[in-house]
Amino acid sequence: MEATGRRPFASINFVTAHDGFTLRDLVSYDHKHNEANGEGNRDGCDDNRSWNCGHEGPTDDPAVRALRARQQRNFLATLLLSQGVPMLAGGDELGHTQRGNNNAYCQDNELSWLDWEHVDAALLAFVRRLTKLRASHPVLRRRRFFHGRRVHGLDVRDVLWLKPSGEEMDERDWFTHYVRSLGMVLNGEVMHEWSESGELVFDDPLLLLINAHWEGLSFALPPLRRQTPWRVLIDTARPQQPEQEHAGEQYALAARSLVLLCQPEAPPRSAE
Repeated sequence: MEATGRRPFASINFVTAHDGFTLRDLVSYDHKHNEANGEGNRDGCDDNRSWNCGHEGPTDDPAVRALRARQQRNFLATLLLSQGVPMLAGGDELGHTQRGNNNAYCQDNELSWLDWEHVDAALLAFVRRLTKLRASHPVLRRRRFFHGRRVHGLDVRDVLWLKPSGEEMDERDWFTHYVRSLGMVLNGEVMHEWSESGELVFDDPLLLLINAHWEGLSFALPPLRRQTPWRVLIDTARPQQPEQEHAGEQYALAARSLVLLCQPEAPPRSAE
């Protein structure tokens, strides 16, 4: 925490680790399946905080498979777009499965080996997009914590939390049990950080939209501060969609999805 003198990079963020489910298994199993370990499925943790998306283990159901793929993208985007140091378990970017075994330390075989012949190429491409975005936007890698207060002399804040209506969240909203959607504005224009060469660091304003509800909704976008429209960088419901401008004051946020938008600087005028 900031009160202890620590910085955001002192925290390690992760979804999965070497113990427990892999990311793919986290969205494919409600329960551990450690029978192969020879201990009657008694070993390993029972509290996995997982959800099989409607079917336990492998399935040919296209709806379940699509939801699992989206949930993996949601977890990865949450991890790589968060402040702090991301820890990605090896194999999660490839779609690695241990068939529900969450304690595979004793399995030196195909159960624990990475299957390089059946890599989830689409998931790997999505992770590459995320890591590229994180590297190109310093506001995602801040050296100081957000404060949420108005910046001195300016009518802006370094971070702002929004309701789907576009209004700012208040204290009561944080304790409303049925809220499953929110937005977060990361203002890279007021970072007040310096690079190693002594230059002031700036970034484009970013807007992160999260919808954990099982139904889609329309999210009102905040007013533009620049002369350029919002640009969609990532939408976990549309992973193949390239970066593109978004026209309109609302964004159709799909069920169980995460979207990252930015407002880039106006392009330079061409010489007349």
